[in-house]
Amino acid sequence: MHRFLFLVCLFISPPALALESGAAVKVTPLLKTTTSWDGKPLVFPSGQAEVSAIIVEIAPGGETGWHLHPVPSFGVVLEGTLEVRLEDGRLRRVAQGEALAEVVSTLHNGRNIGDTPLKLLVFYAGSVGTPLTQKPDAAKP
Repeated sequence: MHRFLFLVCLFISPPALALESGAAVKVTPLLKTTTSWDGKPLVFPSGQAEVSAIIVEIAPGGETGWHLHPVPSFGVVLEGTLEVRLEDGRLRRVAQGEALAEVVSTLHNGRNIGDTPLKLLVFYAGSVGTPLTQKPDAAKP
């Protein structure tokens, strides 16, 4: 649990940790934003806060299928290259070591465009009882 909290703190506020940790710890900021990658402002849900972290693994050529996240989520590609496509055709490629503020309440499809497995570490900032991911009723393009 302490390791998880350290990772969340490192991900959310690296400058503060850098000031307190001394020379033995190197902190590299990955992401600081008030919007998701499509430019929409991030808004946190109401209710009892709940933070989740998962690792998503996608085989070469595999994809997530069309889905949306009703809560803000933030990811870091640990291995491979991720391509995220929106319904309107916009896309974003995220390489190993890069971070992404995921789109909220917007249908999208994630795909591994590389020849090796993709590993994505994702943090969700939601609330108790709110699903992290929802699939649409109908198939998308």
